[in-house]
Amino acid sequence: MIEFKKFILDNGLRVIVHEDHSTPMAVLNVLYDVGARDENPDQTGFAHLFEHLMFGGSLNIPEFEIPLQLAGGENNAFTTNDLTNYYIQLPAENIETAFWLESDRMLSLAFSEKSLQVQRKVVCEEFKEHYINKPYGDVWFKLRELAYHVHPYRWMTIGKQLSHIENAHLKDVKNFFHKHYSPKNAILVIAGNIVQARAVELAEKWFGNIAPGVKYERHLPTEPKQEEARKLECKADVPLDALYKAYPIASRLEDGYYYAELITEILGGGQSSRLYQRLVKEKKLFSQIDCNQTGSSDAGLVVIEGKLIRGVNMKDADLAVEEVLEELMKEPLQEKELAKVKNKTEAAIVFEDMSLMNRAASLAIYELLEDANLMNTELSKYQSVSVGDLLSESRKIFDKKNSNTIYYYSNN
Repeated sequence: MIEFKKFILDNGLRVIVHEDHSTPMAVLNVLYDVGARDENPDQTGFAHLFEHLMFGGSLNIPEFEIPLQLAGGENNAFTTNDLTNYYIQLPAENIETAFWLESDRMLSLAFSEKSLQVQRKVVCEEFKEHYINKPYGDVWFKLRELAYHVHPYRWMTIGKQLSHIENAHLKDVKNFFHKHYSPKNAILVIAGNIVQARAVELAEKWFGNIAPGVKYERHLPTEPKQEEARKLECKADVPLDALYKAYPIASRLEDGYYYAELITEILGGGQSSRLYQRLVKEKKLFSQIDCNQTGSSDAGLVVIEGKLIRGVNMKDADLAVEEVLEELMKEPLQEKELAKVKNKTEAAIVFEDMSLMNRAASLAIYELLEDANLMNTELSKYQSVSVGDLLSESRKIFDKKNSNTIYYYSNN
């Protein structure tokens, strides 16, 4: 059980305090309710660009890293299609340094053409390195565009295309900041060796006087139900042919999400999984094969991806995958197999909660989803899943008209 207390400052900032006096460290985590799904389709990649810009200095702190290093701290951030999260970990006695740093950049980021130029170049190089020049780097661009036709999940967090970042102007960047980066659109978590009264006192001192901003109201188009199978074939200079199959699944708070999570574990959770045992070990069609789900807030995807053994026919490999899915849809699971994946899921949750930084981030994310206490109750949702639930959900997910398939051929 993760103990915590919640407060809301007068400016709308949600504050969560989690005391842990077994560590000498403390974490300050700031989550902003903005991700790639909130971008203009003609100006994508801005949420991720801000992940970089937020370290470029603020009104009263020209160099973010120097005072943090002097306080013995470390920091990082991550952006998804749904949110942007920043965190600082440092010795608990220096926690006020983290409050000072984070509040100042929420108050007023130091926008300049120079800072934008530097960070724009960094992001463009990242785009080229990981998504243009890297083998299979464009797969998720193609897969998202195939699976999503109206929802903004159809583009990656890095952006839809490089030109959107290259052409980002200072005025556009400022507008994006003022729309999303304010107390009403943020969640502050203080975790570690600090007492609740002190945490609230510091939150009021450093964040309480920041203007609340306007609460961002999200109105996203709902992806229509897929009515027919979709397929794409492409070629590139990659080492091996690869097969990708994606299927729409439920949104993050629906029961179907938990069913899908366990299904992906059964199909692709390591070397004992069905896809690995059947297609890598027994039939030797793939050198590797995985099955995961995107974990997104809105309706996501279950994705199967595998690299074929050289010389294996793509259609034969695809048919073999379909056969494994057919078995899952026809025959009820053994209780033993379900118990195994439930235990593995529980172990993963417990292991993740051991890290103070993970706990702080998770509390913020769960609060954004619905309620931070979901962190304590979500395991029961997995434990309550039955064999029948997974059978019916498998039939729903892997209906052939729900499939989005890419045959990615090697030119070699």
